[in-house]
Amino acid sequence: MDNIYDSVILGGGPAGYTAALYAARSGLDTLIIERLSAGGQMALTGIVENYPGFEEGIDGFTLGMKMQQGAERFGAETRYSEVLSVDFTEKIKRIEVSDGEILSKTVIIATGANPRELGIESETRLTGKGVHYCAHCDGRFYRDKTVAVVGGGNSAVSDALYLSRIAKKVYLIHRRDTLRAERIYNNQLNNSENIEIIWNSRVEEFIADDRIKAVRIKNVNDGHTDDIECDGVFISIGRKPATEFLKGKVELDKNGYVISDETTKTSAEGVFAAGDVRTKELRQIVTAAADGAVAAFQAERYLN
Repeated sequence: MDNIYDSVILGGGPAGYTAALYAARSGLDTLIIERLSAGGQMALTGIVENYPGFEEGIDGFTLGMKMQQGAERFGAETRYSEVLSVDFTEKIKRIEVSDGEILSKTVIIATGANPRELGIESETRLTGKGVHYCAHCDGRFYRDKTVAVVGGGNSAVSDALYLSRIAKKVYLIHRRDTLRAERIYNNQLNNSENIEIIWNSRVEEFIADDRIKAVRIKNVNDGHTDDIECDGVFISIGRKPATEFLKGKVELDKNGYVISDETTKTSAEGVFAAGDVRTKELRQIVTAAADGAVAAFQAERYLN
């Protein structure tokens, strides 16, 4: 007879491993399915300074490993595999992975969201070496330096304003002639003395050796190119939730995030969503961990 888990958690980031810790500690037979390594996107962060309990900060990979070890201490099991499809229609949920099928009474979706990339050659190589996707995570490395923010939505403008309090100079590069951000940001931008908006332009190339030295931009109207010297680039053109396999299985919003409130319950009975994958205002490590605890609590309540 196939083993039927009490709870299967899809994703081994801070939400997933916090859920696993709470579930396993409550005596639930718990499995985490992770595609790459413990920590998810957090593992790519050089230093985490805004997670409580580490007064000197901690690198994301180490924090991810600690979270994994904490959950496994109470009996949670980790399986490295890729989720291909799910079936939530019955009381026993079916999860098809790259090396078989897994059955569970409850499922916690914690697959996270990945930043959208510009798609420029060398972008991957320079990630963490001048190319960043989280201003609140990595902005502190650019105190009194020059940075560029790419984007024109709420997140990009918010990142530019945040960085303006740290960096000496901030360029906000947007491919249109008006921002997509809400008007409430306009006054703040106008009052900022060190933010310069570069309109109708897109980034064509990163100029770098081991680290970013400048970005080459191209005017979308006349084709003119220019090089903007900077020490770092923050790409803020949105995030893409890892929910392709969930279409038609749970309710998603127009951007692909799992619709779920603070209870973490989804539209499917016995299925919960935690962390960056769900609809929410703030996506940080600490909020993902909080979601994980709530999801495990709700899964246990559902089983009872």
